[in-house]
Amino acid sequence: MVAGATISTDLSDTDWLDALRGIGDKGGYFSSLGASHAAVFIEQSHDVLFVSFETLFSIRSVSDTGMPMAFDICDRRGWSHLTLIAQTQDWFRDPKIWAYFDRLVDYGFFEDFDQVIFYGAGMCGYAAAAYSVTAPGATAFLVAPQATLDRGLTEWDTRFPTTRRLDFQSRYGYAPDMLEAADAAYVIYDPDEAEDAMHASLFRGPNIHPFRYRRGRAGAIEADLRNMSLISAISESAVNGALTPARLAKHMQARKRHVPYLRALLARVLAEDRPRLTQQLCRAVLAQQPIPRFKHHLEAAERRLAGGTPDRTAKDDVSVTADTS
Repeated sequence: MVAGATISTDLSDTDWLDALRGIGDKGGYFSSLGASHAAVFIEQSHDVLFVSFETLFSIRSVSDTGMPMAFDICDRRGWSHLTLIAQTQDWFRDPKIWAYFDRLVDYGFFEDFDQVIFYGAGMCGYAAAAYSVTAPGATAFLVAPQATLDRGLTEWDTRFPTTRRLDFQSRYGYAPDMLEAADAAYVIYDPDEAEDAMHASLFRGPNIHPFRYRRGRAGAIEADLRNMSLISAISESAVNGALTPARLAKHMQARKRHVPYLRALLARVLAEDRPRLTQQLCRAVLAQQPIPRFKHHLEAAERRLAGGTPDRTAKDDVSVTADTS
């Protein structure tokens, strides 16, 4: 049994992987996929399989238990889970990963489960979309995924210079195409992050549902979702057959009470020098919870408005307020 498993944060990366191997071998399996990747599978039931992609760094820097996210989400629900782990920033573009998923398809692995969910953020969101094609009918839950980093298609994205050496034209290369067989894919992104928004626009199709989440980089959005337990809640809605764009929006209303999100939103409004919108935001937040920072900025905004400081048009205010109120 692996329920409640933890791994010490004091271990080296090599020792951590060895510890995870021991846990995987007890509950399913652990497989090294070359020098830079690994897969750990824990079998609990054939009702649900949760497939997630993470980096070794993110697991070890974020998890309180030292374990991949899937252990926290799935163990108490009795779901089986498969985590693909990357030790480098390579977008899981390794022929050993292709061969691994080919073997899973050949063995009919995904067919053993009633429902399959793929999850990832950023680089890992790209991988979750790309490899979801191996499980037709799956649900994909993606946070700020890249569609591809092939330079011929995305020369406008200069954030990842090392990816120039990676091959995005071979198998599992263009993530949006790999989602065609998915039951549904939910793409969560920040429309104010130009590159993320441009990647999101490449994910098109009747089964793809975008959701705008003004928060910044993919890591910040994912941190919010983790802290609000929304990855777990949204996955459960998908398993229950209740996940729709409207249901996702309802889940996301939790961010209206999430202080890190609200502080980031306030910082953005202040940076735009919009006292009237600052006033609206602070009033809305203070009506729910007494946060001194919002009280301070409300008073400052009201002083500026009383002094005749102009703000942007009401039309602009509506678009942002609708995203936060």
